[in-house]
Amino acid sequence: MPKVGMEPVRRQQLIDATLESVAELGLQATTINSISKRAGLSSGIISHYFGGKQGLIEATVRYLLNNLKYSLLDKTYGGCSAEQRLMYIVEANFAMVQQQSNTTRTWLSFWAQSMHDDELHRLQRVNSRRLQSNLATSFAAFMARAQAKEAAELAAGMIDGLWLRAVLSKADHHAFHHSETLAKRYIQSLIKQFGG
Repeated sequence: MPKVGMEPVRRQQLIDATLESVAELGLQATTINSISKRAGLSSGIISHYFGGKQGLIEATVRYLLNNLKYSLLDKTYGGCSAEQRLMYIVEANFAMVQQQSNTTRTWLSFWAQSMHDDELHRLQRVNSRRLQSNLATSFAAFMARAQAKEAAELAAGMIDGLWLRAVLSKADHHAFHHSETLAKRYIQSLIKQFGG
């Protein structure tokens, strides 16, 4: 394989290794060495591709955010009703990739660190705004714009809260599924409350 074609592969290896290291050691204890060792690559390659640990951490968060985004796009490809889209938004946030222990521990580490890190905080806000925007757009099919915005804020809070509760209680697949079902029911209740 040409050298140029190896870059995306190596980048992904390093992102995967970062997920593993943060899940096992936590964000603070994760180092360039702990990442490069898991990736089976030299530590210098992290600086070469990402400019250092911080750049790699940010790239890993973007990777998780993109997974979330594309999970929703895959579900809505080809069109769907506004209510179906709301259900798909919930499913994307509770998707299996978001439930895997490595991913959940990494999310928690990143969001905790975002209170002390401007770039991670910015990415967290991008994620939050995207969720509320997606919800508000779909709710707008049932209610006025101001009500759709309020319903989106309530639904986003419920989704985040149920996901966090499931993660912190080390819930299994069935508990995550139950949380997903509760979030969907809550969204249906908001449609009736604001759209009725």
